[in-house]
Amino acid sequence: MACNYGRCYVAPVFGIGGLSIFLMLLFSHCQSFVFCVGCQRRQDGLSTQAKRVERGNQSSSGSHSKPNHAFSIKEATVHDLQLAFERCQLTSRQLVEFYLGEIHRLNPLLRGVIEVNPDALYQADNADRERKAKAPGSLGGLHGIPVLLKDNIATKDKMSTTAGSLALLGSVVPRDAGVVTKLRKAGAIILGKASLSEWAHFRDNRAPSGWCARSGQGKNPYNLSADPCGSSSGSAISVAANMAAVSLGTETDGSILCPSSNNAIVGIKPTVGLTSRAGVIPITPRQDTVGTVADAVHVLDAIAGLDYNDKATIEASKYIPGGGYKQFLKPYGLKGKRLGLLRNIFFHFDNGSIFAEAFERHFSTLRQGGAVLVENLDESKFLAAYSSNTDFESVAMNAEFKLALNSYLKELVVSPVRSLKDIIAFNKKFSDLENTKEYGQQLFLDAEATNGIGKKEKEALLHLAKMSRDGLEKLMSENKLDVLLSPFSSASSVLAKGGYPGIIVPAGHDTEGVPFGICFAGLKGSEPTLIEIAYAFEQATRIRRPPPFTP
Repeated sequence: MACNYGRCYVAPVFGIGGLSIFLMLLFSHCQSFVFCVGCQRRQDGLSTQAKRVERGNQSSSGSHSKPNHAFSIKEATVHDLQLAFERCQLTSRQLVEFYLGEIHRLNPLLRGVIEVNPDALYQADNADRERKAKAPGSLGGLHGIPVLLKDNIATKDKMSTTAGSLALLGSVVPRDAGVVTKLRKAGAIILGKASLSEWAHFRDNRAPSGWCARSGQGKNPYNLSADPCGSSSGSAISVAANMAAVSLGTETDGSILCPSSNNAIVGIKPTVGLTSRAGVIPITPRQDTVGTVADAVHVLDAIAGLDYNDKATIEASKYIPGGGYKQFLKPYGLKGKRLGLLRNIFFHFDNGSIFAEAFERHFSTLRQGGAVLVENLDESKFLAAYSSNTDFESVAMNAEFKLALNSYLKELVVSPVRSLKDIIAFNKKFSDLENTKEYGQQLFLDAEATNGIGKKEKEALLHLAKMSRDGLEKLMSENKLDVLLSPFSSASSVLAKGGYPGIIVPAGHDTEGVPFGICFAGLKGSEPTLIEIAYAFEQATRIRRPPPFTP
């Protein structure tokens, strides 16, 4: 399986697959300092149920006192942290200091973090004061919780937003991204920016996942030589390694699902439009979505919703249930659910292989939980819906990328580049820094050669819509399915074409110790059902274990 443009493809149409910003020369140009990290991660990525993994005192500084009781931050969920706040076992300052320490200790090798917010401790102190005063909204939720953002999500502060590229260093965004506005309103602390595959892996197919010019190559904490996968690689590396409590990523095709799978964390790729993309460096608004790679449901409740700067949220907001998504964290959520199983397309493994054995065990677990696995599906009909001699997704995306990126760049208050053409020229001029000779920029060149949405692109868009109608939508409706199962992120292109949601949950580790996940995929707005199923499976299996990496 090859990962292209922040997307993960399987060949020919479907198949089996597994599922960044530091430059010493340029530190003087950054408004805040840069680190790079790794460690462990919470076991319960969907819920926020309390658990204690190991005991250890956390230190504090200044006038802040030490916690009254031993509390382990590693592998703690958001709910764990909120309970610790409530019981005076922990302060937000101590929590931020812990993550800054882990970043300093681990990031020079893992490179999952691009830069740290110089105001993070100030925000933590403010959260502690609000909690002490019992200010409205200060008890529970994401209040006082540090959040790491993928470096294509704009913040109007002292940090940069560059998509991992040196070309955007020094640029100034007009405002916070829509999801950042919601995070700040919820009282979250913006800890810093996560690394990524540069330009969300839409520069050239030759660039490896997790690489960008600002930080270099991100590393999988479970196996340093393994693929961290997807463009949201740094977001996954960081939470897998306990460098942040929460991290946001973005997906166009596989960029949340794939790194979540490869780094043993829960990731939610929401329905397109459920979360705002305003202020996010784009690939294509038709497929781009902002999601979460940890404590997924808690965060989804905070960032989902209407944003008039992103028109897609107007239509998608109808999917948000009253009372939010946490109500669907049900341990018996599998009961009565119909799960589609396309064995010959997605689960065709060698007999006796670690994957075959693991997924057969999981199928049994799903059945024991009350789910019905539907296998008598017309696989040839499903394949035929997506089969084509033309890559319509790339045809549409090339044109959409140029239009969307140029629009984003023109809105910047200050920027050294104002168009895709300018970025291409920058990469040529600074080819040694951007590794242009080694990794190329062919996708940029292909996109720059387009001229808007013409006849060819309109035809591609019609074909993509038809694929989704005749493919996943028809499969789900004709067989009354609640979800479609897939290993790893193998169904990511199916979900991307239709703007559909998916949730990855840890499913095992291969012979090299690299994690892999199972994906629960559904139609637009099906997040409540997906959460019920994924949470019940997660509670029944408890697959995740922390990475063994130590610096």
